[in-house]
Amino acid sequence: QVELVESGGDSVQPGDSLRLSCAQSGRTIRDYTMGWFRQAPGKERDFVAAISWTNSATYYANSVKGRFTISRDYAKNTISLQMNSLKPEDTAIYYCVSGFRRNNIRASNEYEHWGQGTQVTVSS
Repeated sequence: QVELVESGGDSVQPGDSLRLSCAQSGRTIRDYTMGWFRQAPGKERDFVAAISWTNSATYYANSVKGRFTISRDYAKNTISLQMNSLKPEDTAIYYCVSGFRRNNIRASNEYEHWGQGTQVTVSS
């Protein structure tokens, strides 16, 4: 059974950086498209970034492109999200997601496994 555990959420100031990590247990990440969604208070859950199981291609929401970088470590069976130049509008709960051989990268219903979420707060 697959389980996802996120870490790295924190409260930071605008312009700071954070690195989120997500460890998958139960199955190797090699066959999984993995990524991150986020949900701000009173808003819908939105796609942030993902990395494809087929060729490690990466995908980003326009709002984070150029500031966030997703990567994965097969040896540790983890993915990470490096977040730079953080803005107050990045404040949200960030969820790690995992989908077995999924290709519709930006659709939340493609991912059958979700972590519990980690809070990121950006405020001065």
